Amino acid sequence: MAKIINLYRYPIKGLSPEPLTEMAVSHGQGLSFDRAFALALGTTRFDPEAPEPLDKGYFLMLRKNEKLAALATRLDPETGTLTIRYRGELVLEAATTNAAGREAIEDFMAAYLGEATEGRPRLVSAADHKFTDVGVVSPVMMKAISVINLASVRALEEATGTSVHPLRFRANIYLDGVPAWAELNWLGREVEIGGVRFRGALPTRRCAAINVNPETATRDANLPKAIMQHFGHADLGIYLEVLSDGVCSVGDAVTVAAAA
Repeated sequence: MAKIINLYRYPIKGLSPEPLTEMAVSHGQGLSFDRAFALALGTTRFDPEAPEPLDKGYFLMLRKNEKLAALATRLDPETGTLTIRYRGELVLEAATTNAAGREAIEDFMAAYLGEATEGRPRLVSAADHKFTDVGVVSPVMMKAISVINLASVRALEEATGTSVHPLRFRANIYLDGVPAWAELNWLGREVEIGGVRFRGALPTRRCAAINVNPETATRDANLPKAIMQHFGHADLGIYLEVLSDGVCSVGDAVTVAAAA
């Protein structure tokens, strides 16, 4: 039987995952505090009073900025304080809740990434807005939950003969107990986890972000090419639309409705 192995949220797009033992989700909001902030490029126009979903290329992200993976970050959901460590050393502690703190974060990123920020970066957020990769698809997909089947990761490892860290895929839910690639057959079907109802919505088309090793912050593979070469498609993982409110926990069983 499939069950949840790990849960994560990513408070700031492109920065560190936050491991969870349980996560509360809702139909209206998705996963709270997931991709709630992003670091907009200096050339990006984003109005927090009238937010529009933008392609991830308008923000700092691992596809282009692999150096982000060398930063160990934590954003405290209670205080709004962001801590950044580099090689184990605390290099910044600043509040996201006031202008001075946000400026300190922006200054750090500008100095750390240099010209890659395309001008002064901005830490941005907006009410009821998430900076998810599929936010450009629809408001519903902006609140979707991403899932990785660990058996699919193992199949990729076996095909390539290399170790593939699951966090390359930056999912919310990591599950195990079903065959490799079974998740790609869940489209349009109801999925229940810990009493919460979801629907398989979209396969996750992989991009160059997964070429970045989260442990070394280097590009050491071409995994989208490998997935296509060995399996005939470019997908690994799936997005689930949230149909009901509730809490999912590590160890919860995952059940999938029979295909229509």
